Amino acid sequence: MSREMHFGIFTLGTGNHTAGWRHPGADDSFLDMSVNQRIAAIAERGLFDLLFVGDGLSANLSSHPSFTVRLEPLTMLAALAMTTSHLGLGATMSTTYSDPYTVARAFASLDHISNGRAAWNAVTTAAAASGGNFGRVHPDHEKRYGRAGEFIDVVRGLWDCWDDDAIIRDLATGRYLDPSRIRPLNHVGEHFSVRGPMNMARSPQGQPVILQAGGSERGQDLAARSADVVFSVVQDLDEAKLAYASLKERVRRHGRNPDHVTILPGVMPIVGKTDAHAFEILGTLQSYLDSTEGLALLSARLGTDVSKYPLDGPIPDLPLPDTSHGFAKAMLAKAQRDHMTLRDLYNLTAAARGHWVLCGSAQTIADTLERWFVEEAADGFNVMPAYFPGAFDDFVDQVIPELQRRGLYRKAYSGTMLRDHLGLPRPDCGAYKQ
Repeated sequence: MSREMHFGIFTLGTGNHTAGWRHPGADDSFLDMSVNQRIAAIAERGLFDLLFVGDGLSANLSSHPSFTVRLEPLTMLAALAMTTSHLGLGATMSTTYSDPYTVARAFASLDHISNGRAAWNAVTTAAAASGGNFGRVHPDHEKRYGRAGEFIDVVRGLWDCWDDDAIIRDLATGRYLDPSRIRPLNHVGEHFSVRGPMNMARSPQGQPVILQAGGSERGQDLAARSADVVFSVVQDLDEAKLAYASLKERVRRHGRNPDHVTILPGVMPIVGKTDAHAFEILGTLQSYLDSTEGLALLSARLGTDVSKYPLDGPIPDLPLPDTSHGFAKAMLAKAQRDHMTLRDLYNLTAAARGHWVLCGSAQTIADTLERWFVEEAADGFNVMPAYFPGAFDDFVDQVIPELQRRGLYRKAYSGTMLRDHLGLPRPDCGAYKQ
């Protein structure tokens, strides 16, 4: 085939299922680096493009365990760079509660440390509670995205202040670098004034890869303009095909090559010996939950306290929240399409926090992923195992070989950098235009 699937792993030490840590033999900590190193090793064995670590800037004690107790992502990925050799390393850093110079330096540093495997997930931060940790009032959705576009432009401009050949190391003359190949940025905009340049040479990838996951109109446009990889939230094949085509068309309108933007829907695969066995595993995981946990997660996703509504009644008519549009839209659309009750929706949310849950044998899961890929609903998938390491081992050891047999997935890495895995060219210095 002219296309091959791409895979990311969304890593949460306690598993992506809210109660995944309670499964027999499952890891139960996101603070233990041996857990994270084991996940990375499985991903590299499965020839995954990248490992992705999300982040949050406030503590919600009723949230998913790994959202409540977690390591700072850049520190964690710098450590994982030492125990991996090919796996891309992506992390979230906020455009609302960070500054461009710090973000540019941090991800360029990770790119140097990992020899070209860094990726930045540029998010605007949905949780309003984050503002209190920075002495700020949390800005509304529109203001967050207005700032984000300029933020990304400044970061990419800083990455390009140094030419690739600026460091000359001339032993004869004693000149270490050529100042004529290093420029200030001198950016002055609505939100930022940044002189530059960074005190760091251009990184191995030229520019680290940009990840984005916005589901709103503003988020989709930002992704089409700036992102190399887009994480999407979908529940239905036809819905996913429409979203895929829409985003690729947006990319074209921004003058970019749609083949250079990889769309990865999130999926929680539950792999069983048979389809029935897979549903038994999911049933066991769901049995660990109670309505309080499920309703708290659902309320967070929908931006409304839904505990006051009857569990077995219809989904109330709710406006889109000022937090994350993507999850709310996908979940409410599925609820309407499948005539779900509030109990049905909280069960879905508790399982994968609004992402798609796919149960079946390795053959069934491969069939479904193949269909989504061939029918252009996805370029691959952001895999979200319910628990680690067992559920991830099952996917890598059973589903990946099936996809390889079908000619849908690589049998070896073709390079060592993340851009190699994604089929992205290394950008020339200054090629990125605002």
